[in-house]
Amino acid sequence: MDTIEGSVMGSSPEVLVFDVNETLSDMASMGERFAEVGAPPELARLWFATLLRDGFALAAAGDAARFAEIGTGVLAALLSAERIADPEATAARLASAVADLPLHPDVVEGIRALRGAGYRLVTLSNGSAQVAEQLFGAAGIRGQFERLLTVEDAPAWKPHPAAYRYAAEQCGTREQEMLLVAVHPWDIHGAARAGLRTAWVNRTQASYPSYYARPDLTVDSLTDLTPALAQGS
Repeated sequence: MDTIEGSVMGSSPEVLVFDVNETLSDMASMGERFAEVGAPPELARLWFATLLRDGFALAAAGDAARFAEIGTGVLAALLSAERIADPEATAARLASAVADLPLHPDVVEGIRALRGAGYRLVTLSNGSAQVAEQLFGAAGIRGQFERLLTVEDAPAWKPHPAAYRYAAEQCGTREQEMLLVAVHPWDIHGAARAGLRTAWVNRTQASYPSYYARPDLTVDSLTDLTPALAQGS
């Protein structure tokens, strides 16, 4: 049963900012890609978590590297430990597969409903804009998004506050007029600390970590977000 928790205080947000990897794209099939090259399917989750860890560490130190560079480097080391042949080339091929993933089943309908309700839609990804272009183009929803923003053009990776400030500047609005939509509590926390309102998409009925700033809204599905925003505005 779908649930909607929380409320967005004050007026309705002007711009909805979407995380891309895992929030919109369904990364479950990455395990199958790993199995095809002889690696354990569960290694896909470890790879993505390690990729994020290293990106966050660089941001905390005041440095940055591209998502693809970190992802390929991390994956080559993991595949080498699994004794996969030609780990560097295999890592590059697997890492690029994030652009070929399907979207979650609720995404197309949810995005069309939000755009139909008059919201400006943009992305803010730690990955490349080209990945979002390919994902949305294949699903027929590229035209629903005003901008495909990436931290590759920002001062730092999310959840550093500079990433969210960059998005506000690019959209010509204030952080307070934006609402971040994400499945990652760390992203919700970073956006909240930067002054954005937040919506957590909790498709797996997970518990929200007590040490992070709580989201303004929690929904089970992207299709619940339009009525949730209407209720809270």
